[in-house]
Amino acid sequence: MITIRQVRLAAGAATITAGLLAANPFAQQPPPTAGAPPPSGAGGGRQGGRGGIQIQDGGECPPGTTEVRPRSCQAPGMTPPSIVDYRPKSTLVTPAHLKPKAKFPAIDFHGHPRSLVDSADGVGRLIASLDSLNVRMIIVAENLTGERLQRSIEVMKRTPHKDRVHMLAGIDLRDVGPGWAEKAVRQLEADLKAGAVGVGEISKSFGMSIMKADGTRLKIDDPDLDPVWEACARLNASVFIHTADPQPLFEPIDFKNERWLELALFDDRRYRDRVPPFEELMAERDRLFKKHPKTKFIAAHMGWHANDLGRLSRMLDAMPNVSIEVAAVLYDIGRQPRAAREFFIKYQDRILFGKDSFQPEEYPYYWRVFETADEYFDYYRGYHAFWKLYGLDLPDEVLKKLYYRNALKLAPRLPQAGWP
Repeated sequence: MITIRQVRLAAGAATITAGLLAANPFAQQPPPTAGAPPPSGAGGGRQGGRGGIQIQDGGECPPGTTEVRPRSCQAPGMTPPSIVDYRPKSTLVTPAHLKPKAKFPAIDFHGHPRSLVDSADGVGRLIASLDSLNVRMIIVAENLTGERLQRSIEVMKRTPHKDRVHMLAGIDLRDVGPGWAEKAVRQLEADLKAGAVGVGEISKSFGMSIMKADGTRLKIDDPDLDPVWEACARLNASVFIHTADPQPLFEPIDFKNERWLELALFDDRRYRDRVPPFEELMAERDRLFKKHPKTKFIAAHMGWHANDLGRLSRMLDAMPNVSIEVAAVLYDIGRQPRAAREFFIKYQDRILFGKDSFQPEEYPYYWRVFETADEYFDYYRGYHAFWKLYGLDLPDEVLKKLYYRNALKLAPRLPQAGWP
């Protein structure tokens, strides 16, 4: 298995755009060189012993220094590496239980296999990868609708694997206005009749950038959409919805932002001042969930609240029609194993497995977090998380619900027989 230490970021990853440099007051400061005097007097400090800088209680060390004793900061005597190049090798020796396959057959409810579902040959290669991981089904969450959806379903029907790959029906949210809802509901009914097993993935552009026919922003709780969500309840079609992105991507780009490297690498993820604030989007989403209590919603990425399980618990308690899915937040689940284990056990009937980006070598990290009690092991993407993961050692009954039972319950159009 490839670990993050064996994967080098692209050669240009350390190049930060001029806009990011301008946004970060410390980014343009050169690192201290060997033998150079430390920076002077920031943060209410004064020169301390052994070449250090003293700071007051509650103060922060000046840029280029770190706290070496209580209230005493010091600069390195050598040029420090960049955040991109620093890859320390842990000396911790602990038991390791690698999990190439899931303990129980899994349904990936958040699949993006892309072109692999466009041909029989691609589907064959997809199934071979799924078999190697013990993923029995993958749900294609590409927001497909109409002819595109029907073509994909027909490709699957012509292969021996028609029960292994299933599609969600999309909703075209462009140009919402008079007459839109009636047309959207008719298309949804046709897509479900054609073989779709639910609705989604409603993408993150919903609420952030999609416009209505009158040129205004389409808000997540816009009343013009109500007939569609009501139709989903009537048709017993769960709605898989991705709202916003991780909260740090909406915050200032400084050295206190734990997603700094991701923001430096991907300029299209710098949302601050470009889209509505994170909390505004969350409020709109929550109003949508509460307004349609008979509609079953599945919040992708644990609603981007995996870093605040208390908030997520309150959300689930207040909205019994909402379930959550775990894709792309393993870095938050695995860094709080005790709290996360309690959360997964308490809400075991409302959590689904999903992976998002289809990278077969990354699935085993999920199995290891969910199934083992391993300590301090790598996550698979360094720009998401520079910290380590820990196993939750979930009970078998919880694993079965996470891996497949909850998905079968929320998508009754899936084949229900043959599961352990």
